[in-house]
Amino acid sequence: MTENTPRTPQAIADAERWTAHNYHPLPVVVAEAEGAWVTDIDGRRYLDCLAGYSSLNFGHRHPALVGAAHAQLDRLTLTSRAFVHDQFAEFCQRLAALCGKDLVLPMNTGAEAVETGIKVARKWGYQVKGVARDRAHIVVAADNFHGRTTTIISFSTDEDARADFGPYTPGFTVVPYGDLDALRGAVTDDTVAVLLEPIQGEAGVLVPPAGYLPGVRALCTERNVLFVADEIQSGLGRTGRTFAVEHEGVVPDMYLLGKALGGGIVPVSAVAADAAVLGVLRPGQHGSTFGGNPLACAVATEVIKLLETGEFQARATELGERLHNGLAKLIGDGVTEIRGRGLWAGVDIDPARMTGREASERLMARGILAKDTHGSTIRLAPPLVITADEIDWTLDQFAAIL
Repeated sequence: MTENTPRTPQAIADAERWTAHNYHPLPVVVAEAEGAWVTDIDGRRYLDCLAGYSSLNFGHRHPALVGAAHAQLDRLTLTSRAFVHDQFAEFCQRLAALCGKDLVLPMNTGAEAVETGIKVARKWGYQVKGVARDRAHIVVAADNFHGRTTTIISFSTDEDARADFGPYTPGFTVVPYGDLDALRGAVTDDTVAVLLEPIQGEAGVLVPPAGYLPGVRALCTERNVLFVADEIQSGLGRTGRTFAVEHEGVVPDMYLLGKALGGGIVPVSAVAADAAVLGVLRPGQHGSTFGGNPLACAVATEVIKLLETGEFQARATELGERLHNGLAKLIGDGVTEIRGRGLWAGVDIDPARMTGREASERLMARGILAKDTHGSTIRLAPPLVITADEIDWTLDQFAAIL
């Protein structure tokens, strides 16, 4: 191989050779990153408009977050929850305050947060609501994406995620997203929770009808059911508010958080709720070796400090308006619909023009990294550190591929 021979094809071939084929990545091999930009192993730069599915809300290698990680690496990285460490209390207190809740329960991945939320809701149902043993019931929405554990895929309507992984966990009813009447009809005396994404990300950045989330809140209050909001993708500044439910003036009983909470450095997730809900847990009933570890807490505390300023929520609002206004001009010229809030957009490409995969590859060739979902939909979720000029350049490239 000569000095000028591209390294990317061989690196991709090696990755394909040695890994299970559970992903179909774009043919780019990233080696370095900073802010909203990444550089591949051949030195080509790309604007990252996916941001790790909202894990990189604050960009790649944000100085405050990297600094916190470096400082903690020199001191202490792991104790397990068998002991208390000096970063734990501040992280929990700041996150509880950010959520307006009494308590938090730290975990690692988003799926772990969802599993934790399910377990807590069931236990609350038995111990507080008085549901008969093993009768606890949870209502979820069609086209949801809450993770890939066996319990979570049991109530998925995505056959790629669900097929051939049974037998499935019982205790869930799926209703159409945004349909309040269907939700009302599914709630029974045994229902302990309604689990929803305030905006469905994997489904194509689907925003529910106005009034839906307040209706869910009212129904849950009326029927003594927990409203569990999965804000793993939609939360922590992405939509222009700290949490997407705030656009509708709604406060859930439980927040499920992850992705951006780790600052793009370490996996961090958490459940936040009041003591009347999370207080049902006792020692030995739930846990995680790495959940709430010192390195995770140090980084996540800095993430919370960034959110406390309101700067990133304001950027997502202002630049999101610029993004959506620009995308709207493409409707009828290769784009059939756009959806989303803040710096988060689902863009439906006319399937007669190209598939979503083809659009992603064409964008990549022009220096934009984005990802398709459900056929001909492209998701755009750039880091909140992106600039107005970079938004405009993204829009230019989008128009060019059409």
